[in-house]
Formats: sequence, C-alpha cells, structure tokens
Amino acid sequence: MDLFQWVIALVFVFLIVKWLMPAKGISTISGAEVQQLTKDKKTQFIDVRTPGEFKRNHRKPFKNIPLSDLNKRSSELNKEESIVLLCQSGMRSMKAAKQLKKQGFTKIINVRGGLGGWQ
Repeated sequence: MDLFQWVIALVFVFLIVKWLMPAKGISTISGAEVQQLTKDKKTQFIDVRTPGEFKRNHRKPFKNIPLSDLNKRSSELNKEESIVLLCQSGMRSMKAAKQLKKQGFTKIINVRGGLGGWQ
C-alpha cells in the first residue's frame, strides 16, 4: 500500500472509533446500576425507542420520548437533573446523549447495551 492508502485507512479507522466512543461528559452504566438510580427523585429516565417498541416492553420509571422527537421535546427535560437514556441496544440512546449534550445538558447517562444488555 502506498502512503495515500494508509492515510485513508487511518482516517477511516479514526472515524469509526470516534463514532463508537461515548462523547466527553456522557457516562455509561449497566442495567443493574440503573436500578440503584431509580430511587433518586432528581433523575429523569428516558426511553428513546419508538412508541411501539416502548408499548411492547418497557421498564419503570422510564418515560418514552422517541429519538426522532427528542430535539423538539427536550424542553420537557430539566438541564439541572441527571438524565438516564435507554434504547434497545444502546446505540440510539448514545445518539440521543450526544444530541442532548449539544443542547447544553451536562448530566447524561447512557445505559450500556440497552434493554438487550439488561440482566
């Protein structure tokens, strides 16, 4: 491989790693750790799956705000309180976490593995 191909390959790898890594200021926890947080009255629990997915299977105390609606409904959330985000696998909730981070939210927690990783 010549130098140009190496540079392209390295940029590609960098972008994939950056996309998969959580953004600064976003914490990740397991499903078991979520249960400890449910006692905290100042924590908001948001499930970003579609309404149909939420209706079929959801966990208390999570409230459904689909990822597609999150930007326009973020005013329903308190920026001063922690927000725990959940989806099916952890990918959509990480995308939601990044969206909220851009809007100035600072206490963001993503559930690692989503409902699929919940034990």
